[in-house]
Amino acid sequence: MLSVKNLNIFGRAYRQFNRYRHIFFVLFKYGFGDVIHMLKLDHYLEAGIHVFFRKPTRRVKKMSRAKRIRMAFEELGPTYIKLGQLLSTRSDLLPGEYHDELLKLQDQIPPASFDTIIKTFQTEFGKPPEELFLHFEEKPLAGASIGQVHKAQLKGGEIVAVKIQRPDIRKIIKTDLEIIQRLASFLERNVKEFELHRPTRIVKEFANSLAKEIDYLIEAAHIERFARQFKNDQTIYVPKVYRELTCEHVITMEFIDGIKISEKALLEQKGYDLKVIVKRAADLIMKQIFVEGFFHGDPHHGNVFILPENTICYLDFGMMGRVNQEERENFTNLTLQIFSGDVKNATVSLLKHTTYDKKPDKIQFGKDLSVLIDQHLYRPLKELNIAKMLQQLIGILSKHGLCFKPDLFLMIKALSTAEILGKELDPDFDLPEHMRPFIKRVQQSMNNPVRIATDFIHSGSEYVHLLKSLPGELQEILNQAKEGKFKIEFEHHGLTPMLATHDKVSNRIVFAIVLAALIIGSSLIVLSGVPPKWHNIPIIGLSGFVIAGIMGFWLLWSILRHGKM
Repeated sequence: MLSVKNLNIFGRAYRQFNRYRHIFFVLFKYGFGDVIHMLKLDHYLEAGIHVFFRKPTRRVKKMSRAKRIRMAFEELGPTYIKLGQLLSTRSDLLPGEYHDELLKLQDQIPPASFDTIIKTFQTEFGKPPEELFLHFEEKPLAGASIGQVHKAQLKGGEIVAVKIQRPDIRKIIKTDLEIIQRLASFLERNVKEFELHRPTRIVKEFANSLAKEIDYLIEAAHIERFARQFKNDQTIYVPKVYRELTCEHVITMEFIDGIKISEKALLEQKGYDLKVIVKRAADLIMKQIFVEGFFHGDPHHGNVFILPENTICYLDFGMMGRVNQEERENFTNLTLQIFSGDVKNATVSLLKHTTYDKKPDKIQFGKDLSVLIDQHLYRPLKELNIAKMLQQLIGILSKHGLCFKPDLFLMIKALSTAEILGKELDPDFDLPEHMRPFIKRVQQSMNNPVRIATDFIHSGSEYVHLLKSLPGELQEILNQAKEGKFKIEFEHHGLTPMLATHDKVSNRIVFAIVLAALIIGSSLIVLSGVPPKWHNIPIIGLSGFVIAGIMGFWLLWSILRHGKM
């Protein structure tokens, strides 16, 4: 009798099989058969590849590879759209054309039926929408990959925006993440070009980000913290969250009727002051990063609205970044070192901000950094293009096998976005000038005598604690060694290809032994004349010879196809 656990395993295997089939179908549709070959999956598909997967059309063949990747991600659905959006923020991993194309990724997914929305409310709150709201619009205002937004009115009269998660989205994402993790692990082990970028680390970062984004209680907490952070700032407005109508799958917040920051002509027509808007938006980014250390990680055009009196309003708080005091101070030092042309110390500071598997060549890294500084910083600061400089800096890091930590990368992305948005609205916008007072403030804080004394006392207490605990720790190590429990862990690098070849050789030897045993066993059965028979030949023995023949031809074909005779 099958257990429920076993049934779940079969169900998951079936879902993954169907999903793999759909992924292969989309890859072939958009002309990525070479990817299947690169992943060494083509030999699994060869038998029916032309039957199940169609070739790309002429229209698709004429498109650039970057555009075809973007269209494939859109067709593969929510998880891949979000993955593409994450990759579009990681310009250290992608050439420019791919980065620009993935920036266009849109969550163009048909809305869920209203019956599904009713079921979600019934499950979460025990009541349908009509009992919870005075009015609830059936047609969604906006749809995205994870959820869709409906306009509604509370019984108290307040107009709200209700974001509802799509049905089964968690199950879909879980299946997709399992597949993506397997593919990433395979690429990292077998494709040298991918080993440098550590795709498994990117997938882990992506999974963590997605886990937060699909939990609307986390987004509600983000909004409330952001509101507390700016409660006395009149230049920003944070939408109110209605906790009584918010849960893991539904979030109800104040409806915002404003103008997108990208709609320059409409803002001018309505009498808004673009220079004031740009200054406020830039100051808010600086306060979030350099003062609070908690910032909006996705401040793109669609997530920033302008309200009356040039007030800034952020939307969609699913992606937030955090930088602690030490990271803010290190980034301040790095900024000052780059601006002053101090390559030696800038190199050391950059290594503090990055992760790497192999220590880079500091001399060559310093030379590349010098070229960047010479290219950008020996000109008036007003002419400095921060976004372009950061883009090139990320390229240098990638060249040397370095990668910014995720939150620091989000911070750099926020600064770049601030400059791009600012210059779209005000061509005279000067981001370095806006950064100057905030950098100076962090610098003053670092050099404050009280702060220095506090840090010294804190470090002293840590050393005292270390000295106190050291005898006990040493005693524990000696006891473990005495009892034979002392363990030293080490890890081999570079053995994966050899182990893979060893597995192939072992599998072929086992295959050949089974083949030989089948031939010998079938011969004995034929000689013994065991019935039933066909034309006086035992059927069991004959079947064994047929199976052995098929296996033999399969083994020979596999050897010839790979040129390993």
